[in-house]
Amino acid sequence: MRGEIVATPLSDFPERFAKLNRVFAGERELEVERAWWHGADVVFKFRGIDSPEAARELNGFDIEIPASERVPLPEGEHYLADLIGCMVYDRGERLGEVTGWLELPGQRLIEVGGIEIPTRLLSKIDLAARRIDAELPEGLRELNS
Repeated sequence: MRGEIVATPLSDFPERFAKLNRVFAGERELEVERAWWHGADVVFKFRGIDSPEAARELNGFDIEIPASERVPLPEGEHYLADLIGCMVYDRGERLGEVTGWLELPGQRLIEVGGIEIPTRLLSKIDLAARRIDAELPEGLRELNS
């Protein structure tokens, strides 16, 4: 009623919402006045969004957190978004570039040239070199083709 929006959180760090200062909805940067939990959802109140009509303009957008406000990860862990654009190799053979990911119950997959690869099969990730090494089991490529 006062321009709040309700979002389903996809974060592994739900405690972050209380500390957010700004987010993006598409290209639009929004200042967070308040964020609070309502059941399993997060309710956001953004500065300057003060009516249901103004809030409706945000329908359909993902609310994204700027990289500067992401929770630091332990050594050896990576955000899936950071893998986009990395080149993937299976035992030295180039498979292609990471174009997306899927998060399923119990596993995460990266999308590489029509192949969905479980992240547990990634043996080395070098973000500086934009390279990922994997060891795919025989038949995985054919399963995804």
